[in-house]
Amino acid sequence: MYQLWDIHDIKFILKKHGFDFSKALGQNFIIEKEVCPAIAQSAAVGKEDYVLEVGPGIGVLTAELCKRAGKVVAVELDKRLPAILADTLAEFDNFELVEGDILKLDLAALWQENFAGAQSLKVCANLPYYITSPVIMRFLESELPIESITVMVQKEAGERLCAAVGSKQAGAVTAAVQYYAAAQELFFVPKTAFLPSPKVDSEVIQLKLRDKPPVEVADEALFFKVVKAAFLQRRKSAANSLAAGLSMPKAEVIAMLDALGFAPGVRAEVFTMEDFAAITAYLYQRQ
Repeated sequence: MYQLWDIHDIKFILKKHGFDFSKALGQNFIIEKEVCPAIAQSAAVGKEDYVLEVGPGIGVLTAELCKRAGKVVAVELDKRLPAILADTLAEFDNFELVEGDILKLDLAALWQENFAGAQSLKVCANLPYYITSPVIMRFLESELPIESITVMVQKEAGERLCAAVGSKQAGAVTAAVQYYAAAQELFFVPKTAFLPSPKVDSEVIQLKLRDKPPVEVADEALFFKVVKAAFLQRRKSAANSLAAGLSMPKAEVIAMLDALGFAPGVRAEVFTMEDFAAITAYLYQRQ
């Protein structure tokens, strides 16, 4: 049995299968023994759980999930990895691999075809940095019965996703994520824990899906349009950003912000979820 976190075993497996890392796919394999057990434990995976993983690599996190879960389904884009995973995860009969791009797959079909009998789902992954936000938003918007999303991401991205809406670190993706889920930073993972070592550190974060959003809005599409527009030009005033992003006359936007009690020159970074909801309500009533 392989020790999939051990650098000597990793190099043996890669040489055996003639595998080279792909920078384009953001491949960095974990070589720190304690990281993957900690991720699986943080996800609170148990025998009754169904788990979806994205980008299993050679299976180091996958193996830890398979030891704990009822079933693990992993989605992998790299066509060179199925043969390796068949080798490294041969001992597990509760593992299933789906080849494809998680950003293009029909998630409803994936659920129906691979999670028969499941009432809910946990997502757990070491996400490639370049697809972090798109993948997370795809899951949040999917309407699948997801309980939680526990993922390792670039540290800066994790801090942004988990920031308080209304703080300097927050952005459009922060508000979008926290509309659907309660976000929490769990633990730090140094760049030395990977092969090859990336240029930046990572952290594990967890999103627990909400039963209902923290604010009530009459038009969700308009709410997200407002959020995106507000952060369109971060260094400029919210009036400038909203006017450009919503294709509204700046004078009308200034009048709206004044009517809602915002100071002249206010920036989007100070807006709370309630503030975004108030702007959305104002615009919705005038449609």
